[in-house]
Amino acid sequence: MNYFFLLVSLFFTLETLGQSIPTSLQVSISGASSDVGSIRILVFSKPSGFPDQVKQAVRSISIPSKNGKANFKLTDLPAGTYAIGVIHDQDNNGKLSTNAVGYPTEKFGFSNNPKVYFGPPAFEKAAFVLGKNPVSVEINLR
Repeated sequence: MNYFFLLVSLFFTLETLGQSIPTSLQVSISGASSDVGSIRILVFSKPSGFPDQVKQAVRSISIPSKNGKANFKLTDLPAGTYAIGVIHDQDNNGKLSTNAVGYPTEKFGFSNNPKVYFGPPAFEKAAFVLGKNPVSVEINLR
């Protein structure tokens, strides 16, 4: 009888540990105008600050592009819901450059590649779930 309780306890302990073990997120970005500047990526775990508030992002990554593409992998994110915002920061000023009327002059993109009309999409449109299995996200800059 004691073995039964021990096995049940062990099962629940392993199940709980499995939920806190980070999984991997592979992100592929395409459509950069050139290899000048940096690809800047912000990963968010909640709607506040999405898509451009660096201080509210759970990860901020800057990588070079090669032949208009960039790839990276994160292996330390806990399971949860995330959304990603990306810009091709050609002038390396750390933000999305716009023209006089506010239209972006640098390429940008979001996880799930949602339609963009008069501003950035809602967090929910770009959100994806990171669970026990590895996730692959493709972002096309526009």
